Amino acid sequence: MALVTTAEVCDANPQLIVCGELRALQPIFQIYGRRQVFCGPVVTLKVFEDNVLVREFLEEKGNGRVLVVDGGGSQRCAILGGNPVVQAQNNGWAGIIVNGCVRDVDEIHGCDIGVRALASHPMKASKKGIGEKHVPVMVGGTRIFDGEWIYADTDGILVSKSELSV
Repeated sequence: MALVTTAEVCDANPQLIVCGELRALQPIFQIYGRRQVFCGPVVTLKVFEDNVLVREFLEEKGNGRVLVVDGGGSQRCAILGGNPVVQAQNNGWAGIIVNGCVRDVDEIHGCDIGVRALASHPMKASKKGIGEKHVPVMVGGTRIFDGEWIYADTDGILVSKSELSV
């Protein structure tokens, strides 16, 4: 995906856009992390102001996957911080998209991983371990399913029902 932009993907696949197999997330995300371009198969997680399950996922081998976290759009605390992002980088995750906030921004900016979030917030999340794994989530105005594909660059974020060969 490094040589093909999301704009080029859209231009090359108008039929997939019309039928809904290729969707763009609303342009509401800030870019964090050193890797501004990333793609991979999606793993979904739904939590609210709790980051236990986020940390658990990122402790696993990423194998080039993208963790998509529906944090309910909360801007009252951060559900992702520097330590889990470092762990994700070391475990081979391609990226993390958070419908919520991050913290430890300077540390995240130093990591070779793609991170998108609504904003940064200094307060940490709770630690109750409540959430749902591998369920459809609503992020950036788009329903995203486990196993779909994310394509992200500085123009935006695309979700595809399948891996694209452009």
